[in-house]
Amino acid sequence: MSETAAIAVDDIRKSYGDLKAVDGVSFTVAEGEFFGILGPNGAGKTTTLEIIEGLREPDSGSVTLLGRSPWPRDVELLPRIGVQLQASAFFDKLTAREQLETFAALYGVTAARAGEVLELVGLTDKAETREDKLSGGQRQRLSIACALVHEPDVVFLDEPTAALDPQARRNLWDVLRAIQERGKTIVYTTHYLDEAEILCDRVAIMDRGRILAMDPPATLVRGLDAATHVILEKGALTEAEAREFAGVEEVHTDEVSLTISTRQPAPVLAALAERGRLDGLQVRTATLEDVFLDLTGREYRA
Repeated sequence: MSETAAIAVDDIRKSYGDLKAVDGVSFTVAEGEFFGILGPNGAGKTTTLEIIEGLREPDSGSVTLLGRSPWPRDVELLPRIGVQLQASAFFDKLTAREQLETFAALYGVTAARAGEVLELVGLTDKAETREDKLSGGQRQRLSIACALVHEPDVVFLDEPTAALDPQARRNLWDVLRAIQERGKTIVYTTHYLDEAEILCDRVAIMDRGRILAMDPPATLVRGLDAATHVILEKGALTEAEAREFAGVEEVHTDEVSLTISTRQPAPVLAALAERGRLDGLQVRTATLEDVFLDLTGREYRA
Protein backbone atom coordinates (compact mmCIF):
# COMPACT_ATOMS: atom_id res chain seq x y z
CA MET A 1 0.00 0.00 0.00
CA SER A 2 1.44 3.36 -1.09
CA GLU A 3 1.61 6.51 1.00
CA THR A 4 0.31 8.47 -2.00
CA ALA A 5 -3.35 9.42 -1.74
CA ALA A 6 -5.55 8.01 -4.50
CA ILE A 7 -8.57 9.83 -3.02
CA ALA A 8 -8.82 12.94 -0.84
CA VAL A 9 -12.22 14.00 0.49
CA ASP A 10 -12.46 17.34 2.30
CA ASP A 11 -15.58 18.35 4.24
CA ILE A 12 -18.15 17.29 1.63
CA ARG A 13 -21.83 17.98 2.28
CA LYS A 14 -25.01 17.02 0.46
CA SER A 15 -28.58 17.74 1.54
CA TYR A 16 -31.97 16.90 0.10
CA GLY A 17 -34.37 19.37 1.66
CA ASP A 18 -34.06 18.98 5.43
CA LEU A 19 -32.20 15.67 5.11
CA LYS A 20 -28.43 15.97 5.51
CA ALA A 21 -27.34 12.90 3.54
CA VAL A 22 -23.64 13.78 3.89
CA ASP A 23 -22.71 16.18 6.66
CA GLY A 24 -19.04 17.21 6.67
CA VAL A 25 -17.21 14.04 5.61
CA SER A 26 -13.41 14.06 5.23
CA PHE A 27 -10.92 11.22 4.64
CA THR A 28 -8.09 10.06 2.37
CA VAL A 29 -7.51 6.69 0.73
CA ALA A 30 -3.96 5.59 -0.10
CA GLU A 31 -3.03 3.92 -3.37
CA GLY A 32 -3.50 0.16 -3.02
CA GLU A 33 -5.63 0.47 0.10
CA PHE A 34 -8.84 -1.50 0.75
CA PHE A 35 -11.02 1.16 2.39
CA GLY A 36 -14.49 0.43 3.73
CA ILE A 37 -17.32 2.85 4.41
CA LEU A 38 -19.56 1.12 6.93
CA GLY A 39 -22.95 1.90 8.32
CA PRO A 40 -26.64 1.06 8.23
CA ASN A 41 -28.94 1.82 5.34
CA GLY A 42 -29.50 5.56 5.14
CA ALA A 43 -26.13 6.40 6.73
CA GLY A 44 -24.95 8.32 3.65
CA LYS A 45 -22.54 5.70 2.30
CA THR A 46 -23.87 5.55 -1.25
CA THR A 47 -24.20 9.33 -1.58
CA THR A 48 -20.60 9.74 -0.41
CA LEU A 49 -19.44 7.18 -2.96
CA GLU A 50 -21.42 8.81 -5.78
CA ILE A 51 -19.87 12.20 -5.01
CA ILE A 52 -16.36 10.71 -5.15
CA GLU A 53 -17.19 8.93 -8.42
CA GLY A 54 -18.42 12.17 -9.96
CA LEU A 55 -22.03 11.01 -10.24
CA ARG A 56 -23.30 13.73 -7.87
CA GLU A 57 -22.16 17.26 -7.15
CA PRO A 58 -21.58 18.07 -3.48
CA ASP A 59 -23.25 21.14 -2.01
CA SER A 60 -19.86 22.10 -0.60
CA GLY A 61 -16.43 20.64 0.05
CA SER A 62 -14.01 19.08 -2.41
CA VAL A 63 -12.88 15.72 -3.74
CA THR A 64 -9.64 14.80 -5.49
CA LEU A 65 -9.60 11.47 -7.31
CA LEU A 66 -6.24 10.36 -8.76
CA GLY A 67 -5.13 13.99 -8.61
CA ARG A 68 -8.16 15.37 -10.45
CA SER A 69 -11.59 16.68 -9.56
CA PRO A 70 -14.34 14.18 -10.49
CA TRP A 71 -16.95 16.96 -10.84
CA PRO A 72 -17.87 18.22 -13.39
CA ARG A 73 -17.57 14.82 -15.08
CA ASP A 74 -13.95 14.36 -16.13
CA VAL A 75 -13.74 12.10 -19.18
CA GLU A 76 -10.02 11.57 -18.61
CA LEU A 77 -10.78 9.99 -15.22
CA LEU A 78 -13.37 7.52 -16.50
CA PRO A 79 -10.90 4.95 -17.93
CA ARG A 80 -9.01 4.97 -14.63
CA ILE A 81 -11.94 4.08 -12.36
CA GLY A 82 -14.24 1.08 -12.18
CA VAL A 83 -17.70 1.38 -10.65
CA GLN A 84 -20.03 -1.38 -9.48
CA LEU A 85 -23.35 0.07 -8.40
CA GLN A 86 -25.93 -1.40 -6.01
CA ALA A 87 -28.27 -2.20 -8.94
CA SER A 88 -26.50 -3.78 -11.90
CA ALA A 89 -27.80 -3.57 -15.47
CA PHE A 90 -26.61 -5.85 -18.26
CA PHE A 91 -27.21 -6.05 -21.97
CA ASP A 92 -30.15 -8.33 -22.82
CA LYS A 93 -29.57 -11.89 -24.05
CA LEU A 94 -25.77 -11.73 -23.95
CA THR A 95 -23.56 -14.38 -22.38
CA ALA A 96 -21.12 -13.53 -19.62
CA ARG A 97 -18.26 -13.39 -22.13
CA GLU A 98 -20.27 -11.23 -24.55
CA GLN A 99 -21.16 -8.83 -21.73
CA LEU A 100 -17.48 -8.35 -20.93
CA GLU A 101 -16.41 -8.09 -24.56
CA THR A 102 -19.01 -5.34 -25.04
CA PHE A 103 -17.77 -3.41 -21.98
CA ALA A 104 -14.19 -3.92 -23.17
CA ALA A 105 -15.05 -2.48 -26.59
CA LEU A 106 -16.56 0.62 -24.96
CA TYR A 107 -13.20 1.27 -23.31
CA GLY A 108 -11.14 0.40 -26.36
CA VAL A 109 -9.84 -2.80 -24.76
CA THR A 110 -9.30 -5.99 -26.77
CA ALA A 111 -11.80 -8.84 -26.48
CA ALA A 112 -9.05 -11.08 -25.07
CA ARG A 113 -9.30 -9.17 -21.82
CA ALA A 114 -12.74 -10.70 -21.21
CA GLY A 115 -11.25 -14.15 -20.67
CA GLU A 116 -8.69 -12.81 -18.18
CA VAL A 117 -11.34 -11.09 -16.08
CA LEU A 118 -13.67 -14.11 -16.19
CA GLU A 119 -10.85 -16.16 -14.70
CA LEU A 120 -10.15 -13.52 -12.05
CA VAL A 121 -13.76 -13.56 -10.79
CA GLY A 122 -14.15 -17.34 -11.12
CA LEU A 123 -16.61 -17.39 -14.00
CA THR A 124 -14.59 -19.12 -16.71
CA ASP A 125 -16.96 -22.10 -16.65
CA LYS A 126 -19.93 -19.74 -17.08
CA ALA A 127 -18.45 -17.78 -19.99
CA GLU A 128 -21.07 -19.01 -22.48
CA THR A 129 -24.01 -18.74 -20.06
CA ARG A 130 -26.49 -15.92 -20.55
CA GLU A 131 -26.49 -13.35 -17.78
CA ASP A 132 -30.14 -14.01 -16.88
CA LYS A 133 -29.30 -17.69 -16.26
CA LEU A 134 -26.61 -16.93 -13.67
CA SER A 135 -27.18 -17.18 -9.93
CA GLY A 136 -27.27 -14.07 -7.76
CA GLY A 137 -23.68 -14.54 -6.63
CA GLN A 138 -22.51 -15.15 -10.18
CA ARG A 139 -24.28 -12.00 -11.39
CA GLN A 140 -22.52 -9.99 -8.67
CA ARG A 141 -19.16 -11.38 -9.79
CA LEU A 142 -20.00 -10.53 -13.40
CA SER A 143 -20.92 -7.00 -12.33
CA ILE A 144 -17.54 -6.63 -10.65
CA ALA A 145 -15.84 -8.09 -13.75
CA CYS A 146 -17.49 -5.38 -15.87
CA ALA A 147 -16.01 -2.78 -13.53
CA LEU A 148 -12.55 -4.34 -13.90
CA VAL A 149 -12.38 -5.16 -17.60
CA HIS A 150 -10.49 -1.96 -18.49
CA GLU A 151 -7.88 -2.38 -15.69
CA PRO A 152 -8.89 0.67 -13.61
CA ASP A 153 -6.62 2.08 -10.91
CA VAL A 154 -9.46 2.62 -8.41
CA VAL A 155 -12.45 0.30 -7.99
CA PHE A 156 -15.69 1.43 -6.29
CA LEU A 157 -17.98 -1.30 -4.98
CA ASP A 158 -21.35 -0.37 -3.48
CA GLU A 159 -22.80 -3.15 -1.30
CA PRO A 160 -21.23 -5.88 -3.48
CA THR A 161 -22.35 -8.73 -1.21
CA ALA A 162 -25.88 -7.51 -0.46
CA ALA A 163 -28.56 -10.21 -0.72
CA LEU A 164 -26.01 -12.99 -1.27
CA ASP A 165 -26.11 -16.26 0.64
CA PRO A 166 -23.18 -16.99 3.01
CA GLN A 167 -21.31 -19.20 0.53
CA ALA A 168 -21.65 -16.68 -2.30
CA ARG A 169 -20.46 -13.89 0.03
CA ARG A 170 -17.32 -15.80 0.93
CA ASN A 171 -16.63 -16.65 -2.70
CA LEU A 172 -16.83 -12.95 -3.46
CA TRP A 173 -14.39 -12.18 -0.64
CA ASP A 174 -11.77 -14.24 -2.50
CA VAL A 175 -12.41 -12.15 -5.61
CA LEU A 176 -11.99 -8.89 -3.67
CA ARG A 177 -8.71 -10.09 -2.14
CA ALA A 178 -7.43 -11.03 -5.60
CA ILE A 179 -8.30 -7.56 -6.90
CA GLN A 180 -6.30 -5.87 -4.14
CA GLU A 181 -3.36 -8.22 -4.68
CA ARG A 182 -3.14 -6.73 -8.17
CA GLY A 183 -2.38 -3.36 -6.61
CA LYS A 184 -5.83 -1.84 -7.09
CA THR A 185 -7.28 0.72 -4.69
CA ILE A 186 -10.68 -0.48 -3.48
CA VAL A 187 -13.37 1.65 -1.86
CA TYR A 188 -16.46 -0.21 -0.86
CA THR A 189 -19.58 0.26 1.20
CA THR A 190 -21.32 -2.37 3.25
CA HIS A 191 -23.48 -2.91 6.30
CA TYR A 192 -21.89 -6.31 6.91
CA LEU A 193 -19.39 -5.50 9.62
CA ASP A 194 -17.96 -9.01 9.81
CA GLU A 195 -16.67 -8.95 6.24
CA ALA A 196 -15.27 -5.44 6.63
CA GLU A 197 -13.30 -6.63 9.65
CA ILE A 198 -11.77 -9.38 7.49
CA LEU A 199 -11.18 -7.49 4.23
CA CYS A 200 -10.44 -3.83 4.96
CA ASP A 201 -7.14 -2.13 5.75
CA ARG A 202 -9.12 0.76 7.25
CA VAL A 203 -12.78 1.51 7.80
CA ALA A 204 -14.86 4.62 8.35
CA ILE A 205 -17.96 4.00 10.45
CA MET A 206 -20.68 6.32 9.24
CA ASP A 207 -24.17 7.18 10.44
CA ARG A 208 -26.58 10.02 9.72
CA GLY A 209 -24.20 11.56 7.20
CA ARG A 210 -21.19 11.77 9.52
CA ILE A 211 -18.08 9.69 10.12
CA LEU A 212 -18.10 8.53 13.74
CA ALA A 213 -14.72 6.77 13.74
CA MET A 214 -12.00 5.81 11.27
CA ASP A 215 -9.06 3.43 11.73
CA PRO A 216 -7.94 -0.14 10.96
CA PRO A 217 -10.61 -2.55 12.28
CA ALA A 218 -8.28 -4.07 14.88
CA THR A 219 -7.40 -0.61 16.22
CA LEU A 220 -11.05 0.33 16.60
CA VAL A 221 -11.81 -2.91 18.42
CA ARG A 222 -8.79 -2.61 20.75
CA GLY A 223 -9.77 0.93 21.64
CA LEU A 224 -13.20 -0.16 22.79
CA ASP A 225 -12.04 -1.81 26.05
CA ALA A 226 -15.00 -4.18 25.88
CA ALA A 227 -15.48 -7.25 28.00
CA THR A 228 -14.76 -10.74 26.67
CA HIS A 229 -17.70 -13.15 26.81
CA VAL A 230 -17.00 -16.76 27.78
CA ILE A 231 -20.00 -18.87 26.80
CA LEU A 232 -20.69 -22.32 28.28
CA GLU A 233 -23.43 -24.83 27.67
CA LYS A 234 -26.22 -24.48 30.22
CA GLY A 235 -25.63 -26.78 33.19
CA ALA A 236 -21.85 -26.85 32.82
CA LEU A 237 -21.55 -24.41 35.72
CA THR A 238 -23.90 -22.61 38.09
CA GLU A 239 -24.05 -18.82 38.23
CA ALA A 240 -22.79 -18.93 41.82
CA GLU A 241 -19.73 -20.99 40.82
CA ALA A 242 -18.96 -18.67 37.91
CA ARG A 243 -19.09 -15.58 40.12
CA GLU A 244 -16.33 -17.00 42.32
CA PHE A 245 -13.75 -16.80 39.50
CA ALA A 246 -11.26 -13.93 39.56
CA GLY A 247 -12.02 -11.07 37.20
CA VAL A 248 -15.68 -11.93 36.54
CA GLU A 249 -17.79 -8.81 35.95
CA GLU A 250 -21.15 -10.29 35.07
CA VAL A 251 -22.83 -13.69 34.70
CA HIS A 252 -26.14 -14.42 33.05
CA THR A 253 -27.97 -17.47 31.74
CA ASP A 254 -30.60 -18.12 29.12
CA GLU A 255 -32.35 -21.26 27.92
CA VAL A 256 -29.24 -22.73 26.27
CA SER A 257 -26.11 -21.16 27.75
CA LEU A 258 -24.30 -19.43 30.60
CA THR A 259 -22.26 -16.35 29.72
CA ILE A 260 -19.40 -14.92 31.80
CA SER A 261 -18.31 -11.35 31.05
CA THR A 262 -14.74 -10.43 31.99
CA ARG A 263 -11.84 -8.20 31.03
CA GLN A 264 -9.45 -10.83 32.42
CA PRO A 265 -10.26 -13.97 30.39
CA ALA A 266 -7.02 -15.83 31.21
CA PRO A 267 -7.79 -16.64 34.90
CA VAL A 268 -11.40 -17.47 34.01
CA LEU A 269 -10.32 -19.93 31.32
CA ALA A 270 -7.69 -21.40 33.65
CA ALA A 271 -10.33 -21.96 36.34
CA LEU A 272 -12.64 -23.62 33.83
CA ALA A 273 -9.81 -25.87 32.65
CA GLU A 274 -9.08 -26.95 36.23
CA ARG A 275 -12.74 -27.98 36.58
CA GLY A 276 -12.80 -29.74 33.21
CA ARG A 277 -15.46 -27.40 31.87
CA LEU A 278 -13.97 -26.57 28.45
CA ASP A 279 -16.21 -28.81 26.34
CA GLY A 280 -18.42 -26.72 24.06
CA LEU A 281 -16.88 -23.48 25.35
CA GLN A 282 -16.95 -20.38 23.15
CA VAL A 283 -15.01 -17.15 23.63
CA ARG A 284 -16.42 -14.01 22.03
CA THR A 285 -14.24 -10.91 21.92
CA ALA A 286 -15.32 -7.45 20.78
CA THR A 287 -16.09 -6.87 17.09
CA LEU A 288 -16.73 -3.91 14.82
CA GLU A 289 -20.41 -4.24 15.63
CA ASP A 290 -19.60 -3.64 19.29
CA VAL A 291 -17.65 -0.53 18.24
CA PHE A 292 -20.65 0.68 16.27
CA LEU A 293 -23.03 0.11 19.20
CA ASP A 294 -20.68 1.94 21.53
CA LEU A 295 -20.48 4.91 19.15
CA THR A 296 -24.18 5.21 18.43
CA GLY A 297 -25.73 3.97 21.65
CA ARG A 298 -28.38 2.00 19.80
CA GLU A 299 -28.84 -1.21 17.88
CA TYR A 300 -27.16 -1.57 14.53
CA ARG A 301 -29.60 -0.83 11.71
CA ALA A 302 -28.99 -3.22 8.80
